[in-house]
Amino acid sequence: MPDFKLIRTFLATHHASFAERFAAFAAGEIAPRAAPAEDAVARREARAMVSLLGKGDWLRPVFELDLRACCLAREILGEVSPLADAVFALQGLGTTPLLLAGTPAQRERWLGPIAAGEVMTAFAMTEPGAGSDVAALSTSARRDGDGYVLEGGKTLISNAGIADLYTVFATTDPSRGAKGISCFLVPADTPGLRFARPQVLSSPHPLGEIAFDGCRLPADALLGEEGRGYGLGLATLDRLRPTVAAAACGMAGRALAEALAHVRRREQFGTPLAKFQLVQQKLARTATDLAAARLLTYRAAFEKDQGQERITAEAAMAKAFATEMAQRAVDDAIQLIGGQGVLADHPVDRLYRAVRALRIYEGTTEIQQLIIAGELLK
Repeated sequence: MPDFKLIRTFLATHHASFAERFAAFAAGEIAPRAAPAEDAVARREARAMVSLLGKGDWLRPVFELDLRACCLAREILGEVSPLADAVFALQGLGTTPLLLAGTPAQRERWLGPIAAGEVMTAFAMTEPGAGSDVAALSTSARRDGDGYVLEGGKTLISNAGIADLYTVFATTDPSRGAKGISCFLVPADTPGLRFARPQVLSSPHPLGEIAFDGCRLPADALLGEEGRGYGLGLATLDRLRPTVAAAACGMAGRALAEALAHVRRREQFGTPLAKFQLVQQKLARTATDLAAARLLTYRAAFEKDQGQERITAEAAMAKAFATEMAQRAVDDAIQLIGGQGVLADHPVDRLYRAVRALRIYEGTTEIQQLIIAGELLK
């Protein structure tokens, strides 16, 4: 449960009650579910979790563009279930472009089913040759009559193969580079869209490749204007990066709690581990870094919710610091717990496998540092 005393300056009055209710839901409905041990199980479990979130109306913060509530939700889910956190995150990533640029007809068609957990979304931007360099993507959308034809493929796409709706970025004018990228809404049953293969992570999470082979789209599949997809994608990532930091805080908080419980009960040489100064040093560093990460996270979300147009530097600082902090926190927890901490069924071992991806997706730590430096040098 988030420490409201630390971050209360950044929260509105309704956030505390939301977090209390959501934490109770997560503890009662999400935490008891067994962690999936393989990809096929993770895919079924992800669908079940999006249904749970939808039925409980827990996706509402995404649609209300309440970034602080989204951060609270991801911090709570990061603590109890990295898979549930990913499901919540992907509903946000796949939906935000629609919220920012969708037509009334597009919103009417999709937003209700997404909010109800009946439609699972995916954010299809990454390609084998376009990761951090988004402008290098090669998937194309050429005009054909009154519609478009998609050709190409995407890789490392969360929810690939189980999503009902893909938010796809493709170039409509390769000669214009980033200014030639557009965004499209592509239902999973569109002819020419193919789930190519799963990509299996060490921490079970639905990931994979999709391909477009003469995938024909109507004109109203275009989201926003032609050539504005790059900006729409960056605006989406800019908005949601603080929620990645929040998930990292949740994982670090769980790791710290597991470490504290262990060192209090475990004795070595006739003394509780908690009495050893080197143990205390690791605990103190984690607690201090976690507090700093949470302040950066909720500061960024607060600024966005208050109407700041871009939170480029604030979001980058929060994501870079929080995800690096979480990696250290989980590693230190394993070191304190010892042999039990590297067993596959131990919570901190599962965290160790889950936390690593946070330093890569939605912009690596190195890219965040370049963003921060760029803002400083403007």
